[in-house]
Amino acid sequence: MDANELLERYANGERKFHSVMLRGVELNGVDLSGIDLSGANLTGAELNEANLTGAILNSTNLAQASLRGANLSKLLGAPSANLSYADLSYANFSNANLNHCNFSNANLNKANLSDAVLNHASLIGSSLIEANLTRANLKKANLTEANLTGSDLTQTVLTNVQLPNVNFHRVKMRGVNFSTYNLSGINLAEADLGEAELAGVIFRKAYLRGTNLERAYLQNADLMMANLDGANLKKADLTGANLYGASIQNTDFTGAIMPNGEKYQSETSNQKSENSITMTRKIICTENAPKPVGPYNQAIAASGTMLFVAGQIAIDIRINQVVYTEDVSKQTEQVMANIEAILTEAGATWLDVVKTTIYLKDMNDFAAVNAIYGKYFDSTTAPARACVEVSRLPKDVLVEIDCIAVI
Repeated sequence: MDANELLERYANGERKFHSVMLRGVELNGVDLSGIDLSGANLTGAELNEANLTGAILNSTNLAQASLRGANLSKLLGAPSANLSYADLSYANFSNANLNHCNFSNANLNKANLSDAVLNHASLIGSSLIEANLTRANLKKANLTEANLTGSDLTQTVLTNVQLPNVNFHRVKMRGVNFSTYNLSGINLAEADLGEAELAGVIFRKAYLRGTNLERAYLQNADLMMANLDGANLKKADLTGANLYGASIQNTDFTGAIMPNGEKYQSETSNQKSENSITMTRKIICTENAPKPVGPYNQAIAASGTMLFVAGQIAIDIRINQVVYTEDVSKQTEQVMANIEAILTEAGATWLDVVKTTIYLKDMNDFAAVNAIYGKYFDSTTAPARACVEVSRLPKDVLVEIDCIAVI
């Protein structure tokens, strides 16, 4: 079928064109509203400025097609449509049903996808620069390596979205919910995340320079080694957040709740609390000494309030007795639980620990103990550590651990 035959039959009221072959067809600017192209092959077709309002594109192949400025709003259905490598810049997909569509490596720059449904859609490597995605539903979509620079994702649903290596530079996402997501290394420079739900999000080594995080909910977020220079964290909630190694030059924490649960007070404030202490922590690593081969570092340089935790053994306070007398792994779990309880009471976490010492009844148990111990520390920031075998431990336990923390 060629373009003339299609247009003639469409003009005569025909709307169903299932599985037709229209590869490379030129239909620029035509009105095909309500057309049903299910299963059709339009690979490389030109549909620039075409009107496809309310069309049906079930399993339609539009790979490498050009639909610049086309109107595809209110698509009634396009499940499994293939739009990979297509030029969809300035296209209008508002209120369109795009479930399971393949937009891999497509050009969606400045496209309008507001209120569109993109559940399970593939947007791998696609370009969505300055695209409008307000209120769109991207549940379980794959945005791996997509470029969303300057796009608007206000009120967008991003539940279970895959986001490895996404570029969110200057993106607008006020009120978005990213709770518990892993956004390590992501580029969110100058993005607007005001009032966003970011509890437990992993932002390790993320680029958040100049990002607006005003009133954002960042409880227990991991911002280790993140770049927060010039970011706006006014009135943000950072309770329990990890800021070790983060760059915070010119960051605005006015009115923010800091990781220790206290409200931020500027160093220049005349109201500064007399017992306010600045905690610093620096990983020491030199090539002139043996490299760490486990969850520890060569040394930690720290300043602040020092907390010395006495050696803990596997006593369960519920029965006040030693437990798991012949299981060193289980005893280690109980020891770590006891230490954690003491750290918590002191207002500290495992991230505040700078030195530990492990005492073993039998050095052959080291691997089992280390496997449990390693669950509590990230190898890049783990405290310095010593491990020794001793002839006997209190109550004949198999392992004892003490630690020093700085808070």
